[in-house]
Amino acid sequence: MADSHTFLAFDCGATSGRALLATFQNGSFEMKEVYRFPSKMIEGEGKLYWDIVSIYEHFCKCLSQLEADGVHIDSIGIDTWGVDFGFVAEDGSLAGNPRAYRDPYTEGIPEEVFRTVPREELYAATGIQIMNFNSIFQLYAQTKEGFAPLQNAESILFVPDLLSYMLTGNKVCEYTIASTSGMMDQVSRQFDKGLLEKLGVRTDVLLPIVQPGTLVGRYKDIPVIAVAGHDTASAIAAVPASDENFAYLSSGTWSLMGIEVPAPIISSESARLNFTNEGGIDGTTRFLKNITGMWLIEQCRKVWKEAGKDYSYRQLMDMALAEAAFPGRINPDDPRFANPANMVEEILHSVQDDKGVILSKAKNLDDAQIVSCIYHSLADRYREVLEMLQGFAPFKIDKLHIIGGGSANALLNQWTADAIGMPVMAGPTEATAIGNIMVQARAAGPVKDRWQMRRMLADAFAVKTYYPE
Repeated sequence: MADSHTFLAFDCGATSGRALLATFQNGSFEMKEVYRFPSKMIEGEGKLYWDIVSIYEHFCKCLSQLEADGVHIDSIGIDTWGVDFGFVAEDGSLAGNPRAYRDPYTEGIPEEVFRTVPREELYAATGIQIMNFNSIFQLYAQTKEGFAPLQNAESILFVPDLLSYMLTGNKVCEYTIASTSGMMDQVSRQFDKGLLEKLGVRTDVLLPIVQPGTLVGRYKDIPVIAVAGHDTASAIAAVPASDENFAYLSSGTWSLMGIEVPAPIISSESARLNFTNEGGIDGTTRFLKNITGMWLIEQCRKVWKEAGKDYSYRQLMDMALAEAAFPGRINPDDPRFANPANMVEEILHSVQDDKGVILSKAKNLDDAQIVSCIYHSLADRYREVLEMLQGFAPFKIDKLHIIGGGSANALLNQWTADAIGMPVMAGPTEATAIGNIMVQARAAGPVKDRWQMRRMLADAFAVKTYYPE
């Protein structure tokens, strides 16, 4: 690895995106943020869309800026959220903006689908948890409403692949992002066209699925690589693990907790517990469960800020520590916390004691007790899900790696270690962008496989270990 390599990662979230530049030289790895931009939803004719052209324009501005600064880039990679997609027409033009998963047009659609393809049959084929915004339900809803972009499409492209197409003019369908769709057969790892034909959904718009590391094409002279396009897949690629005996927790607005396995785990028990099987790098499967994460804190902060109390995350940790003995708990995954008008009020009406009895004096709780309740409740939920994972894992889980922004929360890390009774290894916080870059590095040659990738990350980034107390 004596040669120098520079890679650019576009990491797009559902509210904002960033461009990060990484350099590999003489065995060292350095990364910095070079551009930030919004990724916003727009409304038109009662429908919600992603402003994909705006995102693309920001990509071009970033690349022009780097070119003007004389920065040489060896390749570009793009990762985004899952499930959403857009269409390309026969003449190569975009057939409108992609619909956004928060558009309520799929409400009630899963139940309609199950009348044709039973829930058990759908899960057995795809291994994907049932969520009403899964791509299969969006396509069914668009078919049902006669959505013109679908009717006029030649190809369907998931969001990271659509952005790659806009940069290069070439189309691919990458494995990790396709795996979130609820349309991919877990055995063949290609789309289950027979399943879609039963539902009357077009299959001629689907492309063959390719693995992470595939060359899409070039933006000017710069190769564009199909990395692990689903942001969580990129994040898990950056877990600095030394062996397979770990569980991971990608901690942010959502907490995604799971294990990395060589093949899907699909059973009546995994279906009952609502686990999902999504694609990872090197053909692996991410067997995981979605948990409501820092959304709870973020929404409480919003309420408190409107009341004139703008707490920093450091203050919140100090507040929770001061009320560490507070016994109240909530169920973080209760649907009532999905999108309430006032998160604080919703929590006040939900706090229970250790016997499951709603605390009659909950309305008298102060802010510190609410924060303590949230942190303890998350740690308890992590323990419950980890115990479930122990029952599925083909290996012994002896540590939990926490990555993403939530890994910077030292108090929650410690309370999680206490709850699960095993070490918690926290970091890196920028796992998604790092995983994106590492797949580019593997495609270019400096990195050979995911284990070398992870050893390098363990050396390059400070990982703090929390032991049960």
